[in-house]
Amino acid sequence: MDTLWDASLETTRWLQAHYPQLVGFFTFISQLGLEEFYLAVIPLLYWSVDKRLGRHLAYVFLFVNAWNPLFKHAFRGPRPFWLDASVELWPETSYGIPSGHTQLATAVYLFLAGWFRKTWGWLLAIFMVIAMNVSRVYLGSHFIHDVLAGTLIALIVLFGYFLWQRTYAANFGKRILGYRLMVAIVIPLVLALLYLVMRLIIGAPNINVAWASHITEAELEGLEGMATAVGSLLGAGIGLTLERSRVRFLSQGTVWQRIGRFLLGIVVTVALWRGLSLIFPADPLWLAIPLRILRYFITLLWVSFYAPMAFVRLKLAAAEPTPQITMTPP
Repeated sequence: MDTLWDASLETTRWLQAHYPQLVGFFTFISQLGLEEFYLAVIPLLYWSVDKRLGRHLAYVFLFVNAWNPLFKHAFRGPRPFWLDASVELWPETSYGIPSGHTQLATAVYLFLAGWFRKTWGWLLAIFMVIAMNVSRVYLGSHFIHDVLAGTLIALIVLFGYFLWQRTYAANFGKRILGYRLMVAIVIPLVLALLYLVMRLIIGAPNINVAWASHITEAELEGLEGMATAVGSLLGAGIGLTLERSRVRFLSQGTVWQRIGRFLLGIVVTVALWRGLSLIFPADPLWLAIPLRILRYFITLLWVSFYAPMAFVRLKLAAAEPTPQITMTPP
């Protein structure tokens, strides 16, 4: 691994030395991979642009995101600036491999390109994926193999989601509500169990390494990241399932209705996401982690279910008619 780390560090040093004028550009690209960006864009698509697109993108995003803290903790890889502080242009506290920024960017942009099936869409998606990969290396936040691993994981998940849609999704959608809710609950719980089993298998981290001073924060970041993923998957999975059965809002409408939906929805979303983080304590850990799961569960349940319900009741959105069950005599 030392050879890979050294080669990637040399690449980062070369990029920073020869192209210092690109710091702002690559910082902007990396900012497009922050949680806040996706927390605004995906609900915007779901509420005000195309409900079906937003729902599918949310599933892909959250499922891809759930694997990142699990793999980061399993590999416990360092970041470039942990070995050479001079290359740090973007601070991070979690472990390095795989890159979460590139993992999510690959999944989101390629999914959108496949959804719209336009040549310009594919070109833009490929540009954004490459730009995100390069930005993480340029900013000294990731090694080259970190970003390649993130891209590979995203491609595998996208392929799995494609197979699911082609082979099982139609039949699954016809299942009773209770069964679909059960699956929405079981999936994040299984991922949480995998994470706990993995932690037991790998044991305590090796503190006899050059970057030992970063390990405590990285261990906590991994635990918090998994809590975020579990809470988000639970909230969105339950909310999207209930919305499809109980609300059935329509994302069409006038421009003012669409704007109104987004403004109302995002204000409450930010209030929940940020407000609960200020209210819930960070210590002790046995209390902070369940509360973090609860925080993201509530936030995503609002985004996926209660916000659409509010839109319909406030006349900001129409709803599909309730399906009628008809019985014909034999």
